[in-house]
Amino acid sequence: MTAQSVERTLETVFRLESARIVATVARIVRDLGIAEEIAQDVFLAALEQWPGSGIPDRPGAWLTAAAKHRAVDLVRRRETYARKLAEVGRTLPEESYDPEPSGPGDIDDDVLRLVFTTCHPVLSAEARAALTLRLVGGLRTDEVARAFLVPEATVAARITRAKRTLAKAGVEFEVPYGQERAARLGSVLEVVYLVFNEGYAATAGDDLLRPGLCEDALRLARGLAALMPGESEVHGLAALLELQASRTPARTGPDGRPVLLADQDRRRWNRLLIRRGFDALARAGDGRGYGPYALQAAIAACHARAVSYEETDWAVIAGLYGRLAVLAPSPVVELNRAVAVSMTEGPAAALALVDTLATAPGLDRYHLLPSVRGDLLARLGRTAEARAEFERAAELTRNKSERALLLARARDAHRPGTLPP
Repeated sequence: MTAQSVERTLETVFRLESARIVATVARIVRDLGIAEEIAQDVFLAALEQWPGSGIPDRPGAWLTAAAKHRAVDLVRRRETYARKLAEVGRTLPEESYDPEPSGPGDIDDDVLRLVFTTCHPVLSAEARAALTLRLVGGLRTDEVARAFLVPEATVAARITRAKRTLAKAGVEFEVPYGQERAARLGSVLEVVYLVFNEGYAATAGDDLLRPGLCEDALRLARGLAALMPGESEVHGLAALLELQASRTPARTGPDGRPVLLADQDRRRWNRLLIRRGFDALARAGDGRGYGPYALQAAIAACHARAVSYEETDWAVIAGLYGRLAVLAPSPVVELNRAVAVSMTEGPAAALALVDTLATAPGLDRYHLLPSVRGDLLARLGRTAEARAEFERAAELTRNKSERALLLARARDAHRPGTLPP
């Protein structure tokens, strides 16, 4: 077995298992920084050992066991371990460590525990999201920066400061209860949503999709819904992710290239996930009190109900985006509202809205702004201008599949299909 094949396998396993390994170790050592170091150490150990011994049948389990063993050794060496042992009244087996059983209302999923820990209120909202995406989503620093539309150096500084702040404050890998849990919920929902988005439309790389991230986010959203059944926005987020994920089979063609929403074969949409999404949206309430996630889920539900792109109820979608803009104002929401407006009032009306966003903070490097503008210009017959916008959008994206799509649209700048796949 070559070192190169081992390295490729480890890269895949890292994307799939790093969050779970960090979460498992953090529950033992009670320190996120140390947990991340141990996770990195065991991956390096595997890189050294596996070329000679072979890749284990269950590489994730091998890495987790190795990380737990190192974590237990570290705990045993701590000078304060005896005092802590006396306080909690437990002993450690020689070869493994299993924390005490969860209590009523506890969180059974270690990764979900990790999310709540990295969303501790001692951190700023920006730092919570950046750190969670890095540790839970397994995103590189540049990918996190792309998600926030900010410079990479800014995100790197946020992550470094966040780890130091957690360590200085003595924040443990804990399970919040009651009001404290509710206080962290907004940040938790945000990062689960961001993890899903990175899987749904990867900011960089060769492929449009990173299915593992979508699956992780879905599992976390479902876990939150079971943990907090009385929270409307938890169900709203779960509904949104179920409905968005339902489109995955139709979002890329046989060659792996993205397929625009207008061109997707809706027969390939996953009907089970659509039903789950509708059920979750029903649990979010009757619509009058929807929060931002439930409103986005309602928009996704409009697409799911339409048997074709042409039969989509764009007027309802435009109204929902208007409500969303009031609850959670952002230039991205306004850009999406402009797309819906273009389908109800025409491309000229939408172009006027889009042009007001040209100087909005963060959108100067957002590839979907020139992409939407290009589509509107093409529909107005301004082909040369449309082509230039699509080419600019292609320059801005770091995803190869998306770039290929945008360049193809530049060559054929007359078809509608603004909404991404």
